[in-house]
Amino acid sequence: MHEIIICEKPKASEKIASALSGKAIKKNYKRVPYYELQNNGKKTTVLAAVGHLYSLAPTKRGKKIFDVDWVPLYEKDKSKKYVKNYIDAIKKLSKDADTFIHACDYDIEGTLIGYNALKYACGDESVNKAVRMKFSTLTTEDITEAYQNPITLDLNQVDSGIARHVLDFLFGVNISKYLTDSVMKATKRYIQLSAGRVQTPTLSILVDREKEIHKFIPEPYWLIKARLEGKITADHKKGKIFQKEDADGILADVENKDAKIKKIDLKKTKKPRPFPFDLGSLQSEAYSLFGFNPKKTQQIAQNLYTEGYTSYPRTSSQKLPKSIGYPKILKKLSKSAAFRKQVDKLKKPYKPNEGKKTDEAHPAIHPTGSMPKGLAKDSQKLYELITYRFISVFGEDGLVETMKTDLTIGSQNFIFTRKRTVKMGWQEQYPFRKVENDDFPPISEGDVLKVKKIISEEKETKPPARYNQASLIRELEKRGLGTKSTRANIISILYDRKYVEGNKIKVNFLGEHLIDTLKKYSQKITSEELTREFEEKLEGIMGGEAQKDNIIAEAKVEITSILDDIEKNKLKIGEELYDAYRKSMIVGECKCGKNLILIDSPRGDPFVGCSGYPECKSTYSLPRGAVILKTKCEKCDLPLISYGKPRQRACLDLKCGREGREPTNEVVGTCPDCGNELIKRSGRYGEFIGCRGFPKCRFTKSIEEKS
Repeated sequence: MHEIIICEKPKASEKIASALSGKAIKKNYKRVPYYELQNNGKKTTVLAAVGHLYSLAPTKRGKKIFDVDWVPLYEKDKSKKYVKNYIDAIKKLSKDADTFIHACDYDIEGTLIGYNALKYACGDESVNKAVRMKFSTLTTEDITEAYQNPITLDLNQVDSGIARHVLDFLFGVNISKYLTDSVMKATKRYIQLSAGRVQTPTLSILVDREKEIHKFIPEPYWLIKARLEGKITADHKKGKIFQKEDADGILADVENKDAKIKKIDLKKTKKPRPFPFDLGSLQSEAYSLFGFNPKKTQQIAQNLYTEGYTSYPRTSSQKLPKSIGYPKILKKLSKSAAFRKQVDKLKKPYKPNEGKKTDEAHPAIHPTGSMPKGLAKDSQKLYELITYRFISVFGEDGLVETMKTDLTIGSQNFIFTRKRTVKMGWQEQYPFRKVENDDFPPISEGDVLKVKKIISEEKETKPPARYNQASLIRELEKRGLGTKSTRANIISILYDRKYVEGNKIKVNFLGEHLIDTLKKYSQKITSEELTREFEEKLEGIMGGEAQKDNIIAEAKVEITSILDDIEKNKLKIGEELYDAYRKSMIVGECKCGKNLILIDSPRGDPFVGCSGYPECKSTYSLPRGAVILKTKCEKCDLPLISYGKPRQRACLDLKCGREGREPTNEVVGTCPDCGNELIKRSGRYGEFIGCRGFPKCRFTKSIEEKS
């Protein structure tokens, strides 16, 4: 008897083979590692994919692309040639197999990866013979349990994954193609434009915020504060005062007067324990504490899971079921000096504080108890964050005492508040947040305090804040757009397409005008409602309430309607988008006086050319990975570029005769993590500050945070 186990990635196959047998033999086929086990006459072969082995591609070309099929990824993406060896290995080694076990990650993407590997590499019959391993950690206990108690392959989950991929492909490829063609038809120019089922409504949210900021008219207001003896600062009870006459009247009333304590209210309130992490809250906390963007957090968390240190990260659950074995995990953690003190303070029986959010597939993110060794600094930070959070949910509620004091100066009412922690509780197990510990002044009701100074601060109201990547993920979750697994990648695509820039996300001219143009001619493209409606239908497939083929058919109708709208206004759309593109891609001034713009090429890498073409045919090729800087060449006044490894600066015109190509290494400070020099670097989000010790030290800071 021959049994095949299909895993999602090589590291997972190694973990699973090791868990099932300490005598697993590692072999290679076409440089692809696999494992063989023998047990009572049964041969087991553990094989690995490398993520998706198959991708959607059109079965026939046409104006509209609606007929698609799965093809090997290497046929569609020439950079993925290595995938062929993995497919060949699965085909070769599964030929004589009797049974098949799908052991990829238990979510929609993992299910689809394994299903396609079975169907297209092992053959249709393998799907009928397959069972499913379901696990949330790659520990020996969980793997053994999942192997000994397999479940049936959930074909509803498979269909939901297929439908999602088909919808994303059909929306993205058709709308992007029509927009690109509209520019070509109107201007005879090629620019690569991108739109997507979730991507475009996400960009629309950012554009709406950008417009709010642009339209915002600041309004002046005054804050009046009183500095009293005893290092007390009290605020006027009205808060923001929008009429200067009112502020002046208050100042006149309190002049040369003492403050009288009217009322002191002392109150104790609980500071409840936090919930365990789901993916969204982990991404948000890691951004707040460490500045990790959501995609980076997701990648590190995935690696920690694959190494067996934490549970599966792509979960929306805030629940920790008893089945994960709290006592066992906490006992293992207590063996580490880093966590022993925190675990020892917990009271038995252990009971976690759980949130409302659930996920049928996986529990909240938690450590497995396996102690990591030799983690990179950022991975160590995230591991400790997950672990301390897990321990803290078993702690006790904290207790905060608040002193709220009302006082009068003349006939004006002022107030000040102080807070102090009287019981640390769970905060002793979670050393990432500042503990409130104000001094309470020794005062009583009826006391009179000297007023040392009255301050009137003139300020202006501020526009709504720009989203950062973490707050945008929270907004997408609130609006029901995308999934926990895809949101970080959607945001990443917006940066790749150069629609947005900066850590505080700013939409550029092209991104804003793309949405304006689409809304003008076909609002369905940017519709949150349409996107959310399809998200709900895809969820319905999972529950058996909707059929994959019906939803794909509905999507084709909606896409056709959108494409018809574009077709009716093709020339106008093309002209407006090209105009926006040219303005957004201006990188400097040409020697002829016209603008230099960044140009996409349908046949190669981007380059810089003159907007006065064909009258002016000046062009400049760009080295791979080059970033155009705002700094100008001191010799010819063209922009400088940053490129290469290590990064170096040079003139856009590499033949201009400018002396030297100096490294991009302006020293701006000292790294707080390792003591090395901090230097200016250029990257995907523009210029930033990073450690010279990269990649050993990965400390970074935005330019805005330089001070």
